[in-house]
Amino acid sequence: MRVAVYYSNSDIRLEEKPKPEIGEGELLVKVEASGICGTDCLEWYRIHRVPLVLGHEIAGTVAEVGKGARGYRVGDRVSASHHVPCGQCRFCRDGHETVCDTLRKTNFDPGGFSEFVRIPKINVDKGTYRIPMDVSFEDATFIEPLACVLRGQRLANLRKGKSVLVIGSGISGLLHIKLARAGGVKRIFATDISDPRLTAAKKFGADHAISAKDYTPEMLRGLNDGYLADFVIICAGAKSAFENGLRSVERGGTVLIFAAAGKDELLPVPTNDIFWRNEVTIMSSYAGSPEDHREALAKIASHKINVYDMITHRFGLGETGKGFKLVSEARDSIKVIIEPQK
Repeated sequence: MRVAVYYSNSDIRLEEKPKPEIGEGELLVKVEASGICGTDCLEWYRIHRVPLVLGHEIAGTVAEVGKGARGYRVGDRVSASHHVPCGQCRFCRDGHETVCDTLRKTNFDPGGFSEFVRIPKINVDKGTYRIPMDVSFEDATFIEPLACVLRGQRLANLRKGKSVLVIGSGISGLLHIKLARAGGVKRIFATDISDPRLTAAKKFGADHAISAKDYTPEMLRGLNDGYLADFVIICAGAKSAFENGLRSVERGGTVLIFAAAGKDELLPVPTNDIFWRNEVTIMSSYAGSPEDHREALAKIASHKINVYDMITHRFGLGETGKGFKLVSEARDSIKVIIEPQK
């Protein structure tokens, strides 16, 4: 079968690899669509492990069913989580499934930028989801990123009537904007360095979209009845994004760190200005649990969150490199979908 092999953000090669053989309880899925995630382009995080077949936002049809994989038939339309928790460890029991050791060890074989993937038994049992007929494969690739966003907003206790600042209007930031708008927040602000992404932020629900080159926390006060943001969601990895985020949260507010910074980046926190007497919460969120994935699928299937209008580019497997170039440049692309059967 054909696979797109990652050597660097600028070096993606189309190669041949044997189609995976499945075992008991496993599925072989013919990949129809696979989204490129911003973390796929986190080069410093991956470069020491290349070559790799990436791609974890997948949707496709069951091509083979292993003995014991009950309830599945050839032709079933499915999506699957590449990482799944054990459900039994101390982290899972405490509601922190995404820091489970099992979750960090599980994966597909190979990644979703290939014609077929083997879904291991544990992923079949704990992280495979049937796609309704009225949900396209392209829309289903958003299950995983939307699950991550759902989890982040739930952990941060984002709620109606509050103000939200989203720093970084790439796909994660835009999904946060869409979900926050659907959840009835009072006011949404967005920043980015890209004019097309600022336009997208307004299109998808932001009340104000401000160039990151011009943004200051005082601008926020002028647009928000004299207050900073109740919730700040950082979806950009630049040091300035973190610094602005920390200085843009109102007393009693929450900063949700939703993006990775540069390798070994250290961020100075103005302790007295932000923490002392202000009761500010700084927290992080990583990935999504199986329940988050099921909720994301339900929101997509019910059209409570429209994702189709976020797709800007589609490429066949042989043009995966073009997709990575667009995503890593972070300019006018929003969601780039790879269609491995083309």
